Amino acid sequence: MNHRLAILFVICFVLSVRLFGQQTVTFTSSDGVTVTADHYVASTQNPYIILLHQAGYSRGEYRETAPKLVNLGFNCLAVDLRSGNEVNYVKNATAADAVSKGKSIDYIDAQPDIVAAIDFVSQRSKKPITLLGSSYSASLALVEATNNFKIKSVVVFSPGEYFGNELQVKEAIQKIYVPILALSTQTEYPSMCMLLDHVPNKHLTLFKPRNGEGSHGSKALWESNPNHREYWMALTQFFSGLNQ
Repeated sequence: MNHRLAILFVICFVLSVRLFGQQTVTFTSSDGVTVTADHYVASTQNPYIILLHQAGYSRGEYRETAPKLVNLGFNCLAVDLRSGNEVNYVKNATAADAVSKGKSIDYIDAQPDIVAAIDFVSQRSKKPITLLGSSYSASLALVEATNNFKIKSVVVFSPGEYFGNELQVKEAIQKIYVPILALSTQTEYPSMCMLLDHVPNKHLTLFKPRNGEGSHGSKALWESNPNHREYWMALTQFFSGLNQ
């Protein structure tokens, strides 16, 4: 079986098998906000992926995706960031707590929640941590991976300059050195390439769907996206390369 056929076999397995059951956990951000997350643990020996949602959403963005990543051999932590609301009938509990405490809930204010999630995982496992971000959280994931030695790789769906004068993402990630998989729609692809054009080729894998527009953010992995198998192929190949 050649490498491509092996990857296709893995994708068929991932997309056909379901592992259910996760524990909802909470931990505290540096400014006192209670962060809520869904914790998927298959084995203490597995590496971790921290899953970050897009604008207006919640950890519910990964109800379909996280079990498939578990099937690929990862533990997952799907985090409610304070800038968000609801998706797939899952309300964003971190956002509600931040509002109740009078905290700002702009995109950039979610950074401490990401740091708290990394600390939560690193206190429980010494295995490699991957940040997986979606839209605005993809950009925050890139910034965090630039500065946080605990992050060993990054997967970003539709990263961009979402923060105006508050944060220039390209400038902030000039010294990023970890492996990056960056995925986008056809339309988003040129601007994503510009955002990451300073990253050495050995650290960067870029993806856009061959047929069709694709979907913004990590919704690209949902079965409702006609191109979802293409995105899963790129993701599986990236993880396979990390293990070589």
